Amino acid sequence: MIKDKPRAVVVDADACPVKQEIAEATKSFPVRVLMVASYDHRLEAQPGIEVVQVDRSDQSVDLYIVNHITNGDIVITQDFGLACIAIGRGAIVLSPRGEQYTNDNIDYLMERRHELAKRRRSGGKTKGPKAMNDADRERFQQKLTKVLRIEQEKHDA
Repeated sequence: MIKDKPRAVVVDADACPVKQEIAEATKSFPVRVLMVASYDHRLEAQPGIEVVQVDRSDQSVDLYIVNHITNGDIVITQDFGLACIAIGRGAIVLSPRGEQYTNDNIDYLMERRHELAKRRRSGGKTKGPKAMNDADRERFQQKLTKVLRIEQEKHDA
């Protein structure tokens, strides 16, 4: 990564449950924060946080993110497909629960998603994710802060 280029935290903000935690965690770091959402989701820009609204078509948010991230950026998403592409582009990818998606786990997650979709198409039932709770939010904020700290140390070295 170019030493003078600021990193970015890019958020798939349509259904992101940890927007406030992202705002809090990034305050202490020299990082650009970009929340990307469709026009169906009203977001207000805050100090230090840019908002980009894109059209409401199915993959508009994902395409915008993929076309604007660079190596070393941090992407926050719960979309495994977007995570897979972002990893390929050299981004660090976190879920809203603080799980880091990597080359070591993304294939398994994509395969599991495919198997569950096949089960649903054939009439089977699957469980959705558990509701977010305060522990999930805290774990996410701690993980994002840790990643930002590590990246800042690399940048400052």
